[in-house]
Amino acid sequence: MGSKLATLDYVVFMFYFVIVSGYGWYIYNKKRRTAESSADYFLAEGSLTWWAIGASLIASNISAEQFIGMSADGFQIGLAIATYEWMAAATLMVVAIWFMPMYLKNHIFTMPQFLRQRYSPTVALIMACFWLLLYVVVNLTSILYLGAIAVQALSGLNFTLCMTFLAIFAVLISIGGMKVIGYTDVIQVVFLIFGGLVTTVLVLNMVSNAYGTTGAFNGLMEIARQAPDHLHMIIKRDNPNFASLPGITVLIGGMWITNINYWGFNQYITQRALGANLQTARSGLLFAAFLKLFMPVIIVIPGIAAYVLHQHGMFQTEMLGKDGTLNKDNAYPVLLNLLGPGLRGLSFAALTAAIVASLAGKANSISTIFTLDIFKNYIKKDASEKQLVQMGRTIIVVALIIAIIIAPMLGIDKKGGFSFIQEYTGFISPGVVATFMLGFFWKRTTANAALFGIFGGFLMSMLFKFIPDYVNLGWLYDFGFAAKNAGGVYEIPFLDRMGFVFVLTVLGMYLITVLDPRSVNNPKGLEVPREMFKTSRGFAIGAAIILAILLGIYGYFW
Repeated sequence: MGSKLATLDYVVFMFYFVIVSGYGWYIYNKKRRTAESSADYFLAEGSLTWWAIGASLIASNISAEQFIGMSADGFQIGLAIATYEWMAAATLMVVAIWFMPMYLKNHIFTMPQFLRQRYSPTVALIMACFWLLLYVVVNLTSILYLGAIAVQALSGLNFTLCMTFLAIFAVLISIGGMKVIGYTDVIQVVFLIFGGLVTTVLVLNMVSNAYGTTGAFNGLMEIARQAPDHLHMIIKRDNPNFASLPGITVLIGGMWITNINYWGFNQYITQRALGANLQTARSGLLFAAFLKLFMPVIIVIPGIAAYVLHQHGMFQTEMLGKDGTLNKDNAYPVLLNLLGPGLRGLSFAALTAAIVASLAGKANSISTIFTLDIFKNYIKKDASEKQLVQMGRTIIVVALIIAIIIAPMLGIDKKGGFSFIQEYTGFISPGVVATFMLGFFWKRTTANAALFGIFGGFLMSMLFKFIPDYVNLGWLYDFGFAAKNAGGVYEIPFLDRMGFVFVLTVLGMYLITVLDPRSVNNPKGLEVPREMFKTSRGFAIGAAIILAILLGIYGYFW
């Protein structure tokens, strides 16, 4: 495939590249001439404003798995996949009100550090290893792989070269630490949102033109006429995509588990706010929640538009994968190739901004956990601040090299990028959420209960995943807790699996705790005064507006 980028596209893209990488390199060189603490490098302690925190959260969260993966699911499933974005806005309110005070009051820098203080070093070490494995093998590789698909589709360059370019770009940003990542993310999110909106408008114009009208609004109306089945938020049981989004579960079930795990107990996300005071952190999370409301417009609507255009007979060949079958992950790259010179470069810059910001943020989180929770505690306890920062930078490079090597081996393209990340993250999500929630709000919870939460939750997730291979679960279909997979086998949707495993994990942790007489006076239990959770009037009004918008969205598109 040859390059479809014109000279003007390269000019637009290079403008973006020089601004972002140049700023990152400038701050890195500036920091090299001064003494740099590990708190400053990993957390940008006290340096990030509320708008930088909010922008960084979105820039780090929206990446290839959203632009490529969620557009792909928009193509296949429809608007319902946007529930991951809109429910995240509600989850951010929960994190801001109830979780952030707990972290900041206890001076938490990393998630394993909280587990060390609340439970034991053993619990912290096990989870640090879990997270490192998950972040490198699932998240970092998926971002690189899906990003390279898009870059290759537009540039025609070698796939491995595309992954290498994205990794090097991420290193240029991340070697300066969290402050550089935070403020370059502000630049990234401007390109991401503006470029994404331009792409959406142009794609909607394509839809309207294809059906004999003009304008983006008419494009939306045409989508409603041509694909009404793609504009529902709650999927019914007879829908072939029910296993991905099992009905009401997206509102009251496992969707809360995956979102609370991601936004509340994920180093990659919480790290942006851990260096701020409570008011700044909450304002940043509120800002991120408002931005979240608009994300489906730029990452889901294009996928639905691509579906309508494909049904109309367009890009039949371009949507085929290497094996000659329809590959939904091609939807967004194909749309970008339909844009004109200059606009294609702007959309390419927006996509790259999303990919690189996420790579940098994920790599920094991997670096933070390894350096502060493993290297400092078990390998070199007397490490100086300079050595900690140097180790952090080294781990960033090592993690990205590993991701480049193993990404093509994982079959990400077979399952679909977004689904790949969600399902495999879901193996540990129920145990993590149970362990943190009980650690926060029940002083009696013991370290042994936490170990059960981690291992028991993971093993039960595996059991629920593979039990359909040996037991017929068809009887669960009538209760809405099973769906047929591609092979005709009844299986429990992974969001429902997470809900079931969470309940069983909490029950197991409860029994282990109450049967331990030492738990009555657990010295590691946290004091949780109610005044910690009071919010400002401005925050309360903002949160109420977000919830009202969400109620309107789900009510209209139910």
